[in-house]
Amino acid sequence: MTALKDRWRAWQVARDEWKAENARVKAEQRACRKEGKPVEQLGPQLNGFTMLPWLLMGLGSFSNLVQGKTPDPWIGGIALLTFNSLYIYVVFRAFRKETREAASTRVAIGLMTVLTCALAGGYGGSWLTFFPLLGLAVGALARGHNIGRIGLGLSVLGGGVGALREGWDAISVFYGTFLSTMVTAAILSLAETVRELRSAREELARQAVEKERLRFSRDLHDLLGHTLSVIVVKSEAARRLAPRSMDAALEQITDIEAVGRQALTEIREAVTGYREGSLATELDNARSALTAAGIEPVVRQSGPPLSAQTEALLGWIVREAVTNAVRYSAAGTCVITVEGTAERVRLRVVDDGAGPPASGAGGSGVGGTGLKGLAERLATAGGSLTAGPGARSGFTVTAELPVGEGESARDAVLTEATA
Repeated sequence: MTALKDRWRAWQVARDEWKAENARVKAEQRACRKEGKPVEQLGPQLNGFTMLPWLLMGLGSFSNLVQGKTPDPWIGGIALLTFNSLYIYVVFRAFRKETREAASTRVAIGLMTVLTCALAGGYGGSWLTFFPLLGLAVGALARGHNIGRIGLGLSVLGGGVGALREGWDAISVFYGTFLSTMVTAAILSLAETVRELRSAREELARQAVEKERLRFSRDLHDLLGHTLSVIVVKSEAARRLAPRSMDAALEQITDIEAVGRQALTEIREAVTGYREGSLATELDNARSALTAAGIEPVVRQSGPPLSAQTEALLGWIVREAVTNAVRYSAAGTCVITVEGTAERVRLRVVDDGAGPPASGAGGSGVGGTGLKGLAERLATAGGSLTAGPGARSGFTVTAELPVGEGESARDAVLTEATA
């Protein structure tokens, strides 16, 4: 009794979920029509309720029982009730892979087959329509390459039983059973595939949004971190120079104004998604920031011209490495070297300062977040980034990148999906 109550509650829950999903889909379709958008005709999630109307095919047999046209009506009535119960049990378990492949479901479909053969063979006539009903249940369960053989075998069984009872009318039984089995399996398999593709599309869109959010956060970190560091350094320089030379202090203040205006422009470009860094511009900015911090800049560049994407990536690395040098190194000299060949380009930023804090590059110390984000970006583009203490002292950042596109095809697709 308890098991029966639990099944009844489960049936009620499934019914309520189906109604809620159906209402949600209809509301979305109405909203799309109201906004003039194309309506996606997928409908609610398929479940056992979509298979229940086909039980009306058994009304002819039920009518024979009521009118007394069936011998032993009590046996026929019990058999009809049993078949309907097994049909409902099977179709409600056909839409989840775990229950569809369970042993109890296979036992139920086997009992349905035996019961169908007994009813159709014993009574004939309208009772032969139970073979197409059985085909619906089998089609809901059977998926994969074996569905053709299963459908043909079940149709031959139905046609054979029909031939024993009705002669040539068995052709319609064979055709109806085969058609109901194959069409049901095809529709449910197609619906399942479409929903899996829809789920995959939503997952790709979600990943694209996450990737774009990560890209924007890295760009904003690198932009503001570098700009604010330069502003702080130049403000300190202006404060130190003001008592001695007002002209020199005003020069630093003018640089602060220029850096602020440039930062506003870069932030606007980053927000709109069109910002591409220039390596030459970043090297000039690096010289200015290092000089203002009292660090002698040494820049060496050799090799063939680089693509825009490669220059943009190297520009971010120069910006982050110089920002770290200005903040933490207390160095006297910072050497920036760019060496390019036909296949790869290498960037090295080396300072002779005191080295990184005790927390290391991976923690909250030198460039922890910025260098980690740049390492991920270079790995996506097929490059690599290493950062750590120099051979004697100071800090060294080394980046290698293949010459060519700065982003992989996968990044381009995901970025385009967010547009």
